[in-house]
Amino acid sequence: MNKSFVLRWQSQVKKGTLTFIVLNILDKKGELYGYELIENVKDKTSIIIAEGTLYPLMNRLKKEKLVTSKWVEQESGIPRKYYSLTATGQNTLLEMKDFWKMLEKSINTISK
Repeated sequence: MNKSFVLRWQSQVKKGTLTFIVLNILDKKGELYGYELIENVKDKTSIIIAEGTLYPLMNRLKKEKLVTSKWVEQESGIPRKYYSLTATGQNTLLEMKDFWKMLEKSINTISK
């Protein structure tokens, strides 16, 4: 087995599905701030992502108008930026879920 090849492939699969994962979590949880998103990704998928991975992704999702953000003052400490899905984000996620189901079915068919 080529372990380094498999590790690189796994890394690419994780990167490729992270947007789908984050949108799904926001769809289910509603508004979350960055650290909560990181923790939810880890809890639901066992994928550990760094802030340096999450925040550029969130900026891209904002640019595509899939998520929105707002700063919320805290009683103590610094303000937190909360993210939530937009209507466009919800519609996009529905299309992504349809594609994911088709892809999953195809992969299951060929990997039997």
